[in-house]
Parts: sequence; C-alpha cells; structure tokens
Amino acid sequence: MKIEKKDTLWTTSVALMAAIVILLANTPLGMIQLPIIKATTVHIPVIIGAVLLGPLAGAILGAVFGICSMISNTVTPSLLSFAFSPFMSTTGLAGAVKALWISVGCRVLIGVAAGWLWILLKKLKMNRYVALAVTGFVGSMTNTVTVMGSIFLLLMKEYAAARNVVGAKEVFGLIMVTVTSSGIPEAVAATILVAVIGSALLMALSRISGYRE
Repeated sequence: MKIEKKDTLWTTSVALMAAIVILLANTPLGMIQLPIIKATTVHIPVIIGAVLLGPLAGAILGAVFGICSMISNTVTPSLLSFAFSPFMSTTGLAGAVKALWISVGCRVLIGVAAGWLWILLKKLKMNRYVALAVTGFVGSMTNTVTVMGSIFLLLMKEYAAARNVVGAKEVFGLIMVTVTSSGIPEAVAATILVAVIGSALLMALSRISGYRE
C-alpha cells in the first residue's frame, strides 16, 4: 500500500509540475519573444521538478516543455522557428527530425542533467542552497548549450541563410551573442529562483511523512 501511495503521489506531482510548465509556456512570462529567438523561463519548473521528483520526472517535464516550444514555434513562428518546429522545416524530413531533437530532445536533457546533478551534489553533502543554485545554473545552461550547439552543428546553413551571413565563423559569433544575451541572463534567473523556490519546497516536503531530502 505504501508503495502504491508513493507512486500515486509521484504521478500526481509530475502532472502538477507539467501543468505549471504548460501554463508558463502559454503566457508571456514563459516564452519571451526576442527579435531573433524566444527566451524562456519554462525550464525553471523542469529543473525544480527534477530536483524534487528525480531525473525521470525531469525528463518527462523537459519533454512537455519541448512539445510546448514546438507548438509555440509552429503557431507563432519567429525567424528561427525552422529549428524548433518540424512543421516549419525548410529541408524536408531531415530538417524535421533535427527540429524535433532541438525542440524536444534537448529539453529532455535539462531534466536528466538537473536530476542527476542534484543527486550527486546531495551525496557530496554540499550545502542545500549552493547545490540548488548550481543545479539551477547547470540545468539552464544545458538548455542553452544543447539547443544553440545543435543549431550550429545541425542547421548551420539554414541559420546562416536566416541571418544573412556566410561561413562558420560568423554563425558561431551570432550564436555566442545569443548565448550571452539571453542564455546567461536565463541561467542567472534560474540560479536564484531554483535556490529560493526549491529550498522552500524541500523544507515543506520534509515535513511530509516518508519524504527524505
């Protein structure tokens, strides 16, 4: 009975966090439209969910985030939507598969990385606030690095055409601008919010019978 209750609680908690991800993804606070790309805060509940519920939950929440991103880039396309929506692909099936990886696969990695990193830092007995801050930063940068890195490696020609540049150097430079202008601020925000919100939730959950940080 205890195992069944634990499984039910886990499933319900994942569903609740998924609802938060979907809610954020469908408000201006979740995906902020910039001139070239959409900056996001949707990865924050993915990271927090991975901390509270484990890497598997993080992967599920990351997939929900990725699907929301794919839908958003299909319904309200931006200059780089071809990299996030298979329906906006400019290179047929190959481009669609690459877009699925970037929009969904890379977002799954956020939850997996954050979940396992949190487990590692707990085993190392790192201070809770520091561990949460590190997990928030790394989780956010996982999103930025894997997404922008995949665009560079898989869709360099398409990205160059969209930005009216030529050559790998120019593309790399533009991607680094995106990383520093949106990726770093996103990571700083995740560092603070994951530490604050995650700590409060962990303290609350520690009072629930059967839960151990």
